[in-house]
Amino acid sequence: MHPEEVPELPEGVASHLREEGIEALYPPQADAVEAGVTRGESLVASVPTASGKTLIAELAMLSSVARGGKALYIVPLRALASEKKAEFERWEDYGFDIGVSTGNYDSDGEWLASRDIVVATSEKVDSLVRNGAGWIDDLTCVVADEVHLVDDAERGPTLEVTLGKLRTLNPGLQVVALSATVGNADAVAEWLDAELVESTWRPIDLRMGVHYGNAISFDDGSQREVPVESGGRPTAALVDDALAGDDDVARESGDDQGSSLVFVNSRRNAEASAKRLRDVTAAHLTDDERGRLAELAAELRDVSDAETSDTLADCVAKGAAFHHAGLAPEHRSIVEAAFRDRLVKCVSATPTLAAGVNTPSRRVIVRDWRRYDGEFGGMKPLDVLEIHQMMGRAGRPGLDPYGEAVLLAKNSETRDELFERYIWADPEPVRSKLAAEPALRTHALATVASGFAHTRAELLEFLGRTLYATQTDDSSRLETVTDDVLAYLDRNGFIERDDGSLSATSIGHTVSQLYLDPMTAAEIIDGLEWADANRGEMARALGDGSGAATADGSDAATADRPSANSDGVAAGSDSDDDPPSTGFQRASELASNTGDERGSDADGPAAADNSDPEEALDDVTYPTALGLFHLVSRTPDMYQLYLKSGDRETYTEVCYEREAELLGRTPSEYEDVRFEEWLSALKTAKLLEDWATEVDEDRITERYGVGPGDIRGKVETAEWLLGAAERLAGELGLSPVPVREAKKRVQYGVRDELLALAGVRNVGRKRARRLFEAGIESRADLREADKSTVLGALRGRRKTAERILENVGRQDPSMDDVTSDGSAAQSTGSDGSSTDHSGGTGADAPEDPDEQASLGDFG
Repeated sequence: MHPEEVPELPEGVASHLREEGIEALYPPQADAVEAGVTRGESLVASVPTASGKTLIAELAMLSSVARGGKALYIVPLRALASEKKAEFERWEDYGFDIGVSTGNYDSDGEWLASRDIVVATSEKVDSLVRNGAGWIDDLTCVVADEVHLVDDAERGPTLEVTLGKLRTLNPGLQVVALSATVGNADAVAEWLDAELVESTWRPIDLRMGVHYGNAISFDDGSQREVPVESGGRPTAALVDDALAGDDDVARESGDDQGSSLVFVNSRRNAEASAKRLRDVTAAHLTDDERGRLAELAAELRDVSDAETSDTLADCVAKGAAFHHAGLAPEHRSIVEAAFRDRLVKCVSATPTLAAGVNTPSRRVIVRDWRRYDGEFGGMKPLDVLEIHQMMGRAGRPGLDPYGEAVLLAKNSETRDELFERYIWADPEPVRSKLAAEPALRTHALATVASGFAHTRAELLEFLGRTLYATQTDDSSRLETVTDDVLAYLDRNGFIERDDGSLSATSIGHTVSQLYLDPMTAAEIIDGLEWADANRGEMARALGDGSGAATADGSDAATADRPSANSDGVAAGSDSDDDPPSTGFQRASELASNTGDERGSDADGPAAADNSDPEEALDDVTYPTALGLFHLVSRTPDMYQLYLKSGDRETYTEVCYEREAELLGRTPSEYEDVRFEEWLSALKTAKLLEDWATEVDEDRITERYGVGPGDIRGKVETAEWLLGAAERLAGELGLSPVPVREAKKRVQYGVRDELLALAGVRNVGRKRARRLFEAGIESRADLREADKSTVLGALRGRRKTAERILENVGRQDPSMDDVTSDGSAAQSTGSDGSSTDHSGGTGADAPEDPDEQASLGDFG
C-alpha cells in the first residue's frame, strides 16, 4: 500500500511520507489501515520493535485531527514523551500543534486545550482527569504506547484505569494500543473493543542466538565464529567483532562498523562493563571521532560534579558509555543521542534502556539474564517478554541489513536452556495488577472524587470494565479488595458512606487532585497533627539543645555533643540503648503520648502540655526541615534508601540524637520491620537535608551510594510531597509556613539565607552562595549591585551574568566594558578554606569544577 492510497489522510501528509523515503507501508501498517485505523476504528497493534508502530499511531492521530478532533499519545516514561514530541513536531509545518506534559500533578494543563496532539505520561493523564481538565472531553483519538505495561505492578494499574476513564468520558473514543508481541494480545483487544493486528514481520531480519565457546549459534541453524582469547571475556570479543565488521555487511550498508548494546543486571555492572569495553571501542575510533567525543565528554562533566559524571565522560571519550536510572536525565539524553549518531560505539545498560527509547544497534548482547529478586529470594530469570524487548533493539532500519541478538552461555547445558527458555519461547501473557490493594486504594478514591462512581455498585461497575475484570473468573476477589479499600478511605476521612452512597470529603478531593496515595496523605496528616499537638514539648526540647538541630540542619548544641563521624552523624554513644550523655531525653518520653503506635486506628495522641509554646518557639522553627523531610520520606510515594551494612547503628544514633525533630513516635527497636523502615526514611531525609544545606553533590553521592539521577529523583519527589503537605496543612487549619520553607530549601538545595537568590532563573545553589559571599544577599541587591562585583562572583562569565541580571529585572543587564572584580570570586569551600576561582574575565573563560551545573540549577 502506497501513502497516497491511505484513506482520510490530511493534505500533504502522503507527499511528506514520500519525501521521508516511505514509498510503501510496511505490512503491519497496511493491515492497520485496512482495519480502519484512519477511519476512527480502535486497534491493537502487536508487532515487533522497529516494525512501524509509531507511524500507525501518527496515521490515526492526524486523520482524527483532520476530522476536527483532538489526539492524545500516552507514553510510559518522561524521556519517551520528549522524544515523541520531537518526532511529531515535523507535522507542525502542516498545521498540527504539538504539546507535551509530564509533571505538575495538581494542574489541569488548560494550556494544552489549544494543541491538536498532546503527548503525556499515563500518570499525567490520570492527574488531568482528576483535576477536571476540560479539553479531555474533546478527545477523539487516544494512543497507548507500550500497552503491554499494564502488566507492570507499579505503573500498569494507572494506565488501565486511565484508559477506562477516558473511554467513559468519551463514548466512541478511538483507542490505538501499541504493543510488543505478547502472548494474549487478543485479550487486550477484547478489553478495548478493538480490532487486532498481530504480526511477527520486521523490516530487518533479527537473528537470535547464544554465544558459547568461540561461536554464536543462531536460531536459523547457522553459526558465526567469534573466538575469545584465553583469559578474555565473551562480551569484549562480541563488541570487537561487531566493530570489526563483516565484508558482506559493509558492501550492503556502506558501514563496516556495527554498534553494540550490552544489557546487564545492575548499575554497578553497567559501569564496570563500560570501563572494560572502552579500550575495545577506542581501537576503532577515527581522529575526527576522538575530537567529537572529547567535546561530548566535557559536556557530560558539566552536567554534575559527582564522580559519576567523570566516570561516564572517561568512557565516552573512548567511544563507550553506560546507561542506568542513576544518571541525570542530561547524562542519558547525551548518551542516547551519541549512540544513535554512531559516535558512541557501545552502551552497557540496565533493562531501562529497552523500555521504548529509540536506541537501535547492530548487535544486542544480553549478558545477564537473571536479576536479584528479594521476594524470590535470589537471582531470578527474567521474563521472556523483557528479554525479547532487549533483543528487539537489534537492527537499525536503513543502516543494517540485519540485527543480531546474543545471549551468553558458559557451558552447553546453559546454551540449550537459553534456546528453550528465550530463543524459541513465546512471550508471556500480560495480566492486570489492578486488584492489588495499594493500586486500588489510589484509584478507588480518584474514581469517587472525580464523579465516575457515586455508589459501591457504580464503583464495581466501573471496575468491571477494566482488563482485570475481563481476565478473572472470580469477581468476589475484586469486591473484597474494594470493600477493604473503601473501609480504609472512610476510616481516614477521605470518603463518606451513607446508606450505600459514596462521596469524597473535602480532604479526599484534595488528596485525589494532589495525586497522592491515600496512605501517603494519611501519613502526612498524621505527622502534621502530631507536630501541632506536641509543639510546645518538642520546641522546648529543640530550644534546650537536647539532641536537636536548628532549622537549617546545623547542630544546636555542638559543644555538648559527641564528635561527628565522616558521614556527619553523631558518634560516641556507649550503646544503642543509651542515648548520649548530654542531658538528652527521648522525644517519645517528652511527649505526653500514651496512645497506640502511629498508624493505628486510635484517634491520635493525647494532648501534650503546651504551656507557653510561643515562648518556647522564639528561637526555634518547628517543625524543622529534617522532621518534614523524614515525614515525606516515610510515605509510600517516596522510594526510600536501603540500609546498608552498618547503617542501622549509624542511623539509630541519629534517630535518638534528633528524635525531637521527628514528627511521630519512634517505633521500638524491637519492632524490626517498622524500626528499619523508620531508619530508612531517616537516611533518605538526611540525604535531603545534606542537599538543602549545600553539601556538594559528589559528597552526597559518595556518602549515600547513589547517582546524580537518584538525587534528582529524591529532590523532585520531596518537592512534590512537601507541596502537597503545604496544601494539606492549609486544609487542616495548620500553619503551612515551615512546610513551605522546607519545600523551597529542597527545591533549590540551599540554606534559608539563599532562598531569594537561588530562586532567580539561572542562578542555582552554587552561584547563589558566591553572590551572597560577595555581599549580594537579595534580589534587590542583585538589581542594584555593582556589575563588576556580580561578574566577579560569577567567575567572569559575561553571558551568564547578563542572563541573570535580565531575569532579575535589571534595566541594563549588559556586561560590555565591565571588568571583573577578582575579590568577589573568593569563595569558601566545603572544608572552610578560601579559594580563588576568578578564572578570567572573557566571555569564553574556562570552566572550573565549582562552576559545573548542579541539580540546584535545573530550575
